[in-house]
Amino acid sequence: MGTALYTGDHLDNRMLYARMAISPFAHALILGIDTSAAWQVQGIRAILTGECSEVLTGEEIRDRPIIAKDRVRFFGETVAVVVADTEVQAKRAADLIRVRYEPLPVVNSPMEALRKDAPLVHERLGEYTKAEGVVSIPGTNIASLIKIRKGDMNKGWRESEVILENTISFMPSDHAAMETRSAIAEIRPDGYIHIESSTQAPFAVKKFMGLYFGFDPGWIVVKTPLVGGAYGGKAAIQLELVAYLASRAVGGRKVKIINTREEDMVTSPVHIGLDATVRLGSNLAGKITAAEIVYRFDGGAYDDKSSDVARAAAQDCSGPYAIEHLYCDCLTIYTNHPYASAFRGYGHAELTFAMERALDALADKLQMDPWELRMRNIAVPGDSAPTRDVLTSSNLGDLTTCMHRLRTLAGWDDWKVMQVNANTIRAKGISCFWKNSSMDPNASSGAIISFNSDGSLNLETGVVEIGTGTKTVLAQMLAERMKMNPERIHVKFEVNTEITPEHWKTVASRGTFLAGRAVLKAADDAIRQLLEIAACVLRADPDDLELGWGKVMAKADPSIQIEVKDICYGYKYPNGNSIGGQIIGRGHYIQRRMNNLDPQTGEGTPGPEWNVGAQAVEIELDTRDYSYKLLKAISVNDAGKVLNPKAALGQIMGAISMGLSFANRETFVFSDQGTVDNPTLRDYNLIRYGENPEYIVEFIENPCLDGPFGARGLGEHGLIGMPAALASALSRAAGVQLNRLPLFPERIWRTKMGEPHDTL
Repeated sequence: MGTALYTGDHLDNRMLYARMAISPFAHALILGIDTSAAWQVQGIRAILTGECSEVLTGEEIRDRPIIAKDRVRFFGETVAVVVADTEVQAKRAADLIRVRYEPLPVVNSPMEALRKDAPLVHERLGEYTKAEGVVSIPGTNIASLIKIRKGDMNKGWRESEVILENTISFMPSDHAAMETRSAIAEIRPDGYIHIESSTQAPFAVKKFMGLYFGFDPGWIVVKTPLVGGAYGGKAAIQLELVAYLASRAVGGRKVKIINTREEDMVTSPVHIGLDATVRLGSNLAGKITAAEIVYRFDGGAYDDKSSDVARAAAQDCSGPYAIEHLYCDCLTIYTNHPYASAFRGYGHAELTFAMERALDALADKLQMDPWELRMRNIAVPGDSAPTRDVLTSSNLGDLTTCMHRLRTLAGWDDWKVMQVNANTIRAKGISCFWKNSSMDPNASSGAIISFNSDGSLNLETGVVEIGTGTKTVLAQMLAERMKMNPERIHVKFEVNTEITPEHWKTVASRGTFLAGRAVLKAADDAIRQLLEIAACVLRADPDDLELGWGKVMAKADPSIQIEVKDICYGYKYPNGNSIGGQIIGRGHYIQRRMNNLDPQTGEGTPGPEWNVGAQAVEIELDTRDYSYKLLKAISVNDAGKVLNPKAALGQIMGAISMGLSFANRETFVFSDQGTVDNPTLRDYNLIRYGENPEYIVEFIENPCLDGPFGARGLGEHGLIGMPAALASALSRAAGVQLNRLPLFPERIWRTKMGEPHDTL
């Protein structure tokens, strides 16, 4: 309805505006910056360059200056920031800044970065401060190396009767959220630093700004209103830092910075790229006996979240298959591409594409039904994850049931490839996936419940509403526990880190899980207090009372009751004496028994559960020009427990669409010099209205005992297997293995003809 207010909608007469000057080179020395012409523009208050701050930032490796100093490492990197009275003045001045560059050799892919003669993107890699578990290799472009070692590879290969090797690749791409990134910063006279930001992680902004600049976090207040889509791209901290430096340069005045769409695509963090090699061994019956996997993630010019994405991929590297003998090297590699942030699925759509394409190739070599090959290898309770964690019926979703249901919904036994006419082929493809939450071992969430005088409730959590409807589900959960109408629960949407209970981050499909557990504990706390006051008034034992529909009543005789509105602020006796007081329920939750992975073996406990699903795509290919239509997309997910059917359906359908768009058209096109040739939505195509297939979504319910009401994560899971399923269908239709995304018609044609890739 246009009534929601976002960070960019914030207006203030005292506010100044910042705009950036960015690099036209992917790798170059900065020889000098001439700002003289920019200073002639009316209304200019400050011009900042890399000299204004020595701080290096980055959650995993502190390797990134806020504004480039001495050299730029990717096309679009910020080289100067202008602060002015208006946005137009700031933009005009930014365009007048003249920078002298000396171009340097470019590292344009992970494979190029690993060559012995490759230029070093970071010559001081060994000197950077790193987070726990990050193992870099100084003197190379390897920002991080994670190893998974399980079983005996020699034994696995000896038992293999068939060995197959497959490679896949795709370049970085964009998140394409409707709202571009934005931030507002103000340093107040009392010393408090106020940040308003379009972020998924306001408490992380607070934490890391304190860490980077040496502040007590108590002096940093971060506010986040509604966020117009994020998909992981707003989990990174970038414009908040620029806005803070800009405010500092103008005496603490409030400064706003908003990305244009073009800036959002190339100056801010992107979706990670990947080159991968998967080598599988199996017996003739199709049981996989060994897997040797190398993931080479394109982390871009700075590490930021890339090595953590790689960690998440490493711990689930095999996909949802029970492989006894497993070897995986997961590398995060510096290139001269825009640096990466989280992306919906957090490394799992990427690893799933690599593993599922290898399984399809193995099925072809064994002349086995791809569905049957997967069924013979699916992990079940009693098996172990790549991290050696034992899988149970609670922590592992029921993929076997998902697969059987998919077989029926897809009509898999009816046909797999169909010649419609002389120029048209229909085909189906399938994929399986799993995903652990991949959250930090100390990830936690809190919730506060307070009452209004009419007995209605106020709910406050640190979950950011980014379009997932999580706060609606939290209100439903609270209503269920309190036995009241959800319409009587008032949810606070804005997050304010000064007063809102902390929620780790609104990422990893953990909003319902973490905050849900906290909300239920807060509800129990409020119920306990209500029963204690009611017991005094009704002269009963609290254990003999129950709460429901705005009243506390005796279990044995419900006519003995008192209304919640009469006791939620304490109770006043007829003579004026009062007892109790305002009831405030509080709850918190922190995930149990998690620990960091051993970087040499991968052994550890990465998270509470592995959520699973099975997916299929049906396409129609025109063999004259290799264009194709998306006919059906099917997803069967183990939801644990569906809490809000419409919201769950919407999440899965939206994720399917996003996965198909990523798979069939979305990519940055890099020149030989590392510049992005399609930095606008005119040239960077998204799936459009009318191009969507028929969506078929079903859920099975195998509860996770740790989840609230047994619920499992869903927000990312509709996307994860879609690229692999689409490639499977198109490979079957074209009669050739398609292992490179996105699946442009030209790319299919070139693969079919044996031509080199990439004129696009």
